[in-house]
Amino acid sequence: MVSKNQIKTITGLQQKKYRKQHKLFFAEGIKVVQELLNSNFELHQLFTTGEIFNGIPKDKIILITEAELKKISALATPNACLALFVIPEEKPVPENGLIVALDAIRDPGNLGTIIRLCDWFGIGHLVCSENCVDVYNPKVVQATMGSITRVNVVYTDLPSYIGKTSLPVFGTFMDGATIYSETLPENGVIVMGNEANGISPEIEALVTNKIAIPRFGNLQLTESLNVATAAAITLSEFRRKSV
Repeated sequence: MVSKNQIKTITGLQQKKYRKQHKLFFAEGIKVVQELLNSNFELHQLFTTGEIFNGIPKDKIILITEAELKKISALATPNACLALFVIPEEKPVPENGLIVALDAIRDPGNLGTIIRLCDWFGIGHLVCSENCVDVYNPKVVQATMGSITRVNVVYTDLPSYIGKTSLPVFGTFMDGATIYSETLPENGVIVMGNEANGISPEIEALVTNKIAIPRFGNLQLTESLNVATAAAITLSEFRRKSV
């Protein structure tokens, strides 16, 4: 059974200030929860409508009804379980390999998808500006489909980070050189910009290599690509060139 205090705590974790206060976040659904259980994330408490998972200490499990799950869930259709995990300490970002940097990404679905893309293309580190959406937002966690366990996400002063890195810095712009004809390295920082405004002028001034995904439509009236779609094309091209 889930108590009133537990309901209050869990629903509060939908807000960043309470996640920061309790140092906890929650994940829902069998697949995402199982991915987190299989990782180095520390389980705080598991609320489940049945005996779904193996090897979990009994003191960490609370069996609840579907009606109780609905009270704590952030989903329109709750899925069998909800688990609380401890927010881990951020890990340092190395000065090698490909690193993705995000400038003011605000949509949880976009961030979650970009984390999945980093996982797919073998990019272990994602650097976010401090005004990006929180990686432990429930919608972000859900959108990662477990990839959050394999990508180190760090929040920092992005201009300072980019200004100090010794790696080449790539950014996508409408007036950049076409990505299909550029020589793309195995080491570098790839900056993706805000959904509405793209890469900010402050960050643009620090980009050493401007690239573009060309439009092929006859009318060429589409203003821009969705940032997650642009990230997919960009990362695919970087990896294709390094094969």
